[in-house]
Amino acid sequence: MPLYDSESGDITMLLTGESLISRRMSVFKEPSYLKMVELLRSGDVTFTNAEMLFHNYETSPNPHQQGTYMRADPAIIKELQWLGINIVACANNHAYDYGEGGVLKNIENLNAAGLAHAGSGRNLAEAREPAYMDTNAGRVALIACTDSGPAEGRAGEQRRDMQGRPGVSWLRTTTEYVVDRPTFDALHHLSQQLGFEQRKQAQEFKGDSDTVFHLMGLPMYSPVNMLRFTLGERFGFHRIPDQYDMDGIIDRVKDARRMADWVIVTMHNHEGGPTGEDPGDHWVALAKNAINAGADVVTGHGPHRDRGIEIYNGKPIFYSLGDFCMENDTVLRMPHDNYLRQGLGWEGTPAQFFDARSKNETAGMPANQIQWEATMVKLTVKDRKLGEIRLYPLDLGFKRSRGTRGRPMPATGEVAKTVLERMQSMSKKYGTDIRIDGETAAVRL
Repeated sequence: MPLYDSESGDITMLLTGESLISRRMSVFKEPSYLKMVELLRSGDVTFTNAEMLFHNYETSPNPHQQGTYMRADPAIIKELQWLGINIVACANNHAYDYGEGGVLKNIENLNAAGLAHAGSGRNLAEAREPAYMDTNAGRVALIACTDSGPAEGRAGEQRRDMQGRPGVSWLRTTTEYVVDRPTFDALHHLSQQLGFEQRKQAQEFKGDSDTVFHLMGLPMYSPVNMLRFTLGERFGFHRIPDQYDMDGIIDRVKDARRMADWVIVTMHNHEGGPTGEDPGDHWVALAKNAINAGADVVTGHGPHRDRGIEIYNGKPIFYSLGDFCMENDTVLRMPHDNYLRQGLGWEGTPAQFFDARSKNETAGMPANQIQWEATMVKLTVKDRKLGEIRLYPLDLGFKRSRGTRGRPMPATGEVAKTVLERMQSMSKKYGTDIRIDGETAAVRL
């Protein structure tokens, strides 16, 4: 006879992609929107990637970021909670937009709001540390990491004789490019003629062989100052995960398995595979290693588009669910460096910046429809076995006005059909069968 409800092995999870949220969510009254909010609130766990720093500009911007500097008023945290979001990931490529101070202020404000979060910390141990959340369905752990961002944003280990470095949990990668013999030889010749081989000799570099060649050419203090090429029959590339990072992340998954009833692992994955719909090799490896280590669910975000679903050892992997909120072009302030990059001066305004960057809405995110379509997942587990995976397509208002678009709405009509059929097609390569039921869909288990 169970003593606690959580002993049933039942849980409902609502999973979304990334939330680039800069405006209020609680003022809108569309019936379909409120029905979606009701669904989000129905989860024991409702997750998103919080790709926004919540602070009041107390710290200087990082000069190495060249995109939107993601910042919102700390009051917006309550808007996420109003939606039903009760746990978030903070490891992403925008986590260091405002340097160490931005990381720490974001943590401070999330803690003050009582929103569970994982993926960032005062040092690497904290950044890798699971977030724990108590629910009636049991204790839930979230482990979060990213594969991209400025190198200085990677959290550093703390030692007995040196403090750690604030930042995020990274899974670093090495991209290995496969080339044929003529190209391999030409790269070696190029390196010799431009003097790169002499620089490698000066560094006593020993990484080259008959089938592996490193081309130097980036600045000496760049985080990656060599490109790695291997000899093969066909052109291609692989992303090789850093073993130190992989082991460190998986160790926390194993620990969380013994500390919680449910374990979720998530990664912000910009670095993809050969096509836009393919996850990178490193992400596939992390996802499967995490499940082998005890994760119940693995979910991804980062490419600003959806990717397929795989069921591995009876556990779901969502390689990317796309954008849940896309309000990056109503962020209020940008550093002067950003204005200069767009040919604007001291008198430039945010609207002028966004107009210039998007070439008046004809380039970048405003012109790319797939980035305004996404999927929300309702995952039901019964007696610790997958009960249902229900997919809800989302419409974020492609081609609507800047002040309107970006808020998630249930997709209908052609948009719903497009999103669901795309997810159905992308998941087939993993042997995942998705049945479309009108304007939602379910994974056949």
